[in-house]
Amino acid sequence: MNRLFERVGWSVNANIYEVNLRQYSHEGTFISFIRELPRLKDMGITVLWFMPITPISMEKRLGSLGSYYACSSYLKTNPEYGTIQDFKQLVRSIHDLGMKVIIDWVANHTGWDHEWTQSHPSYYKRNDQGSFYDNHNWADVIDLNYYDQLMRKEMVSSMAFWINECGIDGFRCDMAHLVPLDFWRDARDTLDQIKPLFWLGETEEYNYQAVFDCSYAWSWMHMSQNYMRGRAGIEELKALLISYQQNIQASASYLFFTTNHDENSWNGTEYEKYGDAALAMAVLSCMWNGDALVYSGQELPNHRRLKFFDKDVIEWKDRYELHGFYKSLLQTRISFGKSIPLIDILQTGGDRQVMAFRRTSPEKELLVVINLSGSAKHLQLDEGLLQGTYTDLMTGTKKEAPSLNNLLMEPWTYLILVNR
Repeated sequence: MNRLFERVGWSVNANIYEVNLRQYSHEGTFISFIRELPRLKDMGITVLWFMPITPISMEKRLGSLGSYYACSSYLKTNPEYGTIQDFKQLVRSIHDLGMKVIIDWVANHTGWDHEWTQSHPSYYKRNDQGSFYDNHNWADVIDLNYYDQLMRKEMVSSMAFWINECGIDGFRCDMAHLVPLDFWRDARDTLDQIKPLFWLGETEEYNYQAVFDCSYAWSWMHMSQNYMRGRAGIEELKALLISYQQNIQASASYLFFTTNHDENSWNGTEYEKYGDAALAMAVLSCMWNGDALVYSGQELPNHRRLKFFDKDVIEWKDRYELHGFYKSLLQTRISFGKSIPLIDILQTGGDRQVMAFRRTSPEKELLVVINLSGSAKHLQLDEGLLQGTYTDLMTGTKKEAPSLNNLLMEPWTYLILVNR
């Protein structure tokens, strides 16, 4: 696979925060979210991804508020959240803090009463009876017809509106592989001329990596969950991570996460999936090469599934218990700069339930050891690869390299050590 586009520099090794604006606060508005920005900047977030901000169709709406992904217009904002002017103010505030903004773009389908169903019905697929339909039997949406060249042009024009009018910095493209690859290529050809953009594709289709700067590490998330269920071993986890690393070195990138809006609502929180290993898996997903994702409320932590079609506000507390945890991980990622670090998987004295690897760049070395088991482990790391003094990222304590030849790791614990 040959990359067709060069990734915009600021997006490399991104720390992305997915904003579920509806559930973020009782107000759930663009303006109310501005107060969260300094905290997220401090935590190490570099890119804010907003779930769809467009209005939601009324026809065949699910629940009381409907799905964010069933839009009725590509050129308006959801009145729940505020006006276009409000969103512009939010984007300016994000840019003032040095962060970037991407918006969720749903190009495969719309809601049943989208503006185009009246003005341009030819933009949609029709069944044998001449009716709109969705190929996946999703009840509240209908599929667009990518054989219609006018629809394609109108779609790109709609995307350009948010760049020109509001100054966004890229798109998270929903179910990207359901849309023809050549559309995304043509969209990038046009839109990247306005400004260099970051393109995050919700896909793991290999061919789509020619167009998207970053795609989903779905296989990693599924295998990590299977590991916790006893359906996969640590050697399989390592092999998959190595394959991702090889692709990243060839200029593709992947988004690693332990939860997101779909996972939380439909498959369970990271605590349901991983139990006591939730933080250990977060360390692994943040410290491996690629882009890292934090979903709204993970910094609490949030132990509750959020409703998808109704108002269900995150239960924020007086303090964010995991702010410091994520800050340590994300700020460390930032400290490696925009180069792709080298990763070496280390031997751990024959124990097959421990993941240990070294992440190195010319300026810095990071040693990560994770006990992915429910029992304590005595470890011996590869003495020849480790030299000097290491600082524990979470506690600030110092460890000399020789002491790492005899480690005791409690169940589901992690050790992150920084050298230089």
